[in-house]
Amino acid sequence: MELLGYKKCSTCKAVEKILKSKGFEYTFRDITEDKLSISELKTMHKNSKLPLKKFFNTSGILYREMELSKKLDTMDEEKQFELLASDGKLVKRPILLVDGKIYVGAEVKKYLE
Repeated sequence: MELLGYKKCSTCKAVEKILKSKGFEYTFRDITEDKLSISELKTMHKNSKLPLKKFFNTSGILYREMELSKKLDTMDEEKQFELLASDGKLVKRPILLVDGKIYVGAEVKKYLE
C-alpha cells in the first residue's frame, strides 16, 4: 500500500491517521518532493478509469493561478500529463495505491471507512 500526498496537506494527514489507527502498513511518497512521472500518471489514469481531470487539484492555488479551469477542456491529454508531472501541487491528493487499485481524493476516505 502506498499513499501519495503532500506532508502539509490536512486531508493527507487525516488519511495517515486512519491508516495508522487501522494498523495498515504503507509507504508515504510526498509528490511535491518526489514528483510523479508522466508514465506513472498514465498508468494510474488508465487503471483508475477516472477522467484525467479528476487527477487535478482543482482547489489548489497553482491550479487557480494558471487558470486551468478555463484551459483543461481544450488541452490535449499529453499536455495535461506534462502539467501534472511538472508540479506535485497540481495533483489531486491523497492518492492511495492498493493491490493495483487507485483511489483519488475523497475516494480514499470512502475506501478506508
